[in-house]
Amino acid sequence: MNADAVFQQTFEAIQQGPGVILFTALQWIPERSSLKRLFTSHPAEYPVGGEKTVEISPGWLGTVIEDKDPFLAPDLEALREVFSDSGLIQQLGCGAVINVPVLDQQRNVVGVLALLDAEGKYTQESVETAVDVINANRAELVQAFEAHPTKAPETPAKDTV
Repeated sequence: MNADAVFQQTFEAIQQGPGVILFTALQWIPERSSLKRLFTSHPAEYPVGGEKTVEISPGWLGTVIEDKDPFLAPDLEALREVFSDSGLIQQLGCGAVINVPVLDQQRNVVGVLALLDAEGKYTQESVETAVDVINANRAELVQAFEAHPTKAPETPAKDTV
């Protein structure tokens, strides 16, 4: 099983609908309350291996990790309330985000897929389309996330944004 190939296939399917400029696959590491980037469409700006301790808003954490529901920020204002790197996101031409948790058989969050596109591009219908694509590939996505160990490195790589 090639995790990168699974993430690439999902990225390509998401490009067909609901559409995406920036796509990342983030592994949830509950022991550290952090997200580790395993795949990205923009490696220069968002390198693989980068890790975000969850300095994002409690509302995001509650929605995506605790409630296991998708998160939608349809515009820059909503995005800025949640993500500290909204400036870089905007530089890439993005102003809206959908985050979809990937759940294993026991309904544990193993990862989160982040889809970003132009401001106003995403609606609730876009969220439903993204969830459908992810659910169609869920078994492979779970395997791809689980193929990466979650043991803490001595010094995790931190994002600079």
